[in-house]
Amino acid sequence: MADYETILTERKGDVLVVTLNRPERLNAASLQMADDLSVALYDLQGARALLITGAGRAFCSGADLQARGADSAVKGGDASHRALMNHYNPALSQIMRLNVPVVTAVNGPAAGVGCSIGLSGDFVFAGRSAYFLQAFVNIGLVPDGGSTWLLTRAIGKARATRMMMLGERIGAEQAEDWGLIHKAVDDDRLMDEALALATRLAAGPTVALATMRRNIMTALDGTFDEVLRAEAEGQRIAGGTQDAREGGLSFLQKRKPEFKGQ
Repeated sequence: MADYETILTERKGDVLVVTLNRPERLNAASLQMADDLSVALYDLQGARALLITGAGRAFCSGADLQARGADSAVKGGDASHRALMNHYNPALSQIMRLNVPVVTAVNGPAAGVGCSIGLSGDFVFAGRSAYFLQAFVNIGLVPDGGSTWLLTRAIGKARATRMMMLGERIGAEQAEDWGLIHKAVDDDRLMDEALALATRLAAGPTVALATMRRNIMTALDGTFDEVLRAEAEGQRIAGGTQDAREGGLSFLQKRKPEFKGQ
């Protein structure tokens, strides 16, 4: 795999594991990290699922304001706008547009844009010591990185408002109870469980799973008629794959299908 300055990449079977790798800064997301993510996810080199986690004792403590220097404090609005439009937003969009399932393993604090990255997975696992935080209100800023969209749709207006306007930490077990994440697990089981599910997804019908991702996004904002059309088009695309033919044949032969992602 390619070498990056702020992330590690490793193939585990058909799963691409991306590790945010600035543990000395609690994996604070520098502009370089955002760019590294965008580049790494542009071409998955045949991987059929993605797993994102963090090195050390944090998942991601948020955008690295310190790395941006004094300019971000003096010209905060303009500097933040440029950083979001040119670096962070493209990275988040890249994750959301991927044509493979995404699993995240949140192994510690997930704050600010780190919260957005953590919640961008189709399945979000969190270690019991992990927490999710939107602390922008404490420094006079507003949530970004798509967190307003992600939180409101995941947990509703009241709870999203509570997280954003009160800046409260939401622990892993509370996050699971709210429906914010897929599952809270013991810290020492986090990667095993996340990788097991990512591996299961990687063995699935990749085109159908990618189409489901797109249709779920459509359903969050679209009308019923738009969703019906998206489903019909998705069925046309998925139905023309080798995996769909294998699925039908295996059903008739009463055996487990062997999907190839094609």
